[in-house]
Amino acid sequence: MRVALAQVITGRDLAENLRLLEEYAHRAKDGGAELVVFPEAMMRAFGNSLLDIAEPLAGPWASRVRSLADELQLVIVAGMFTPGTPSDSGSPRVRNTLLATGPGVETSYDKIHLFDAFGFAESDTVEAGTDPVTFDAGGLTFGLATCYDIRFPALFTANAQRGAIVNIVSASWGSGPGKAEQWQLLARARAVDTTTFVLACGQGDPATQGVEVKGTAPTGVGYSAVVSPFGQVLEALEGEPGVIFYDLDPAVVEDARTKLPVLANRRDF
Repeated sequence: MRVALAQVITGRDLAENLRLLEEYAHRAKDGGAELVVFPEAMMRAFGNSLLDIAEPLAGPWASRVRSLADELQLVIVAGMFTPGTPSDSGSPRVRNTLLATGPGVETSYDKIHLFDAFGFAESDTVEAGTDPVTFDAGGLTFGLATCYDIRFPALFTANAQRGAIVNIVSASWGSGPGKAEQWQLLARARAVDTTTFVLACGQGDPATQGVEVKGTAPTGVGYSAVVSPFGQVLEALEGEPGVIFYDLDPAVVEDARTKLPVLANRRDF
């Protein structure tokens, strides 16, 4: 199954972000992909208000993505924001949601681990999800994760135990000293932890486009990658926007799990 990772840089405008998604979805389809992964916050970049744009999965933004996936006969995975329940103090919240839609696929994942780190408090406005999510496409099972989730191996293991041979991570990774290296390291580690392919798709680095980012909002560093079950980086980008393709072979996962049966050998404590 050929997959594509679309490393883009979103902004405040929903319509422009949707236009960007459409452009890269067409590029993915033209390249022969059956599934394309977009970053977290595809609907609107962090550093902007999210409460005023969150909408249900049946709303106009998701419906347009769904229509595009149907038109192109392409599975699309993209980050958006859906309404959450108010906090205990009554403050409104959203959910940081990954929409997965396309031929035979219709599901969503709400980010479980919220980014309360490096001076940013995602939990101030975002309600955490609770359950792992997997889906089947092209004869393969995919698990979903979002950004900060990548620091928590148990989610990736849970996806693998549910049959995933590919883990998708959509992100808008925070910049800073050593942060890009951590993103790369963690993608490789989660692949080896679970003997799955990891499709790590992040927002590109705004600095590569001459945009100065202020504040602590995580706006992306780039370095999207396809990682093998042995932790080898198979395809990768640097900071600039772009798209990469890879042909997933389930036999590679079968070989990895025969040689390195970490899932079979693991123990719960």
